Amino acid sequence: MPSLPIANCIRELRAGRDNMSQLELARRIGVTRQTVNAIELGKYSPSLEVAFRIATVFELPLEEVFQYQPD
Repeated sequence: MPSLPIANCIRELRAGRDNMSQLELARRIGVTRQTVNAIELGKYSPSLEVAFRIATVFELPLEEVFQYQPD
């Protein structure tokens, strides 16, 4: 399965927030822990709304959390 063209630094951002768990982030943005895991691993692209919710949790612009990397 090819990787998605969208990279992210969610794992690093969580670590910088007192090792925020995937479950805590999931609860704050309204998705499951499995969804957060899939997004972090690049197996799933979040909806635009979920992407903005993640960026809001970390108080960062969207483009600092997600990066588009075309082939």
